[in-house]
Amino acid sequence: MKIIVMRHGEAAHEAGRDDLRPLTEKGRKQSVKMAEWVSAELPRLDRVLVSPFLRAQQTWDAVRTCLPEPTKIEDVNDLVPYGRVEAVTDYLRALDDEYVLIISHLPLVGYIINDLCVNTVPPMFVTSGMAGITLENGIGRLDWLEGPHTLR
Repeated sequence: MKIIVMRHGEAAHEAGRDDLRPLTEKGRKQSVKMAEWVSAELPRLDRVLVSPFLRAQQTWDAVRTCLPEPTKIEDVNDLVPYGRVEAVTDYLRALDDEYVLIISHLPLVGYIINDLCVNTVPPMFVTSGMAGITLENGIGRLDWLEGPHTLR
């Protein structure tokens, strides 16, 4: 399985609650830039797992036209900043999909990689950053980590 883990785009700081912080225009543009870049890695998209927080939902809305049409889209309550990483990674290990995109938050995106990829320190993700993982027999390998600032 190929898994793309994405941190949501840059979000505004002013909101009544953390889960209601909207994406900024810069966040939308950087997310689209990353989606256009990663589209070459995705011949298809079997499943998209998205945090229910507004900024993650808006990130998905911004990038969806740049990516293959997914077979299934799921809002996953455990994809919030301090969600249960084992619930997410156990779910991923149970899937028989080939291409999965996850859109979530710090620190969870780093913890997902740490849990799936043996001996990998949780990487820091910039906003709109993405990591590519190959998952075979329940064991992950971190293939790459990119952000909008590292793309040409």
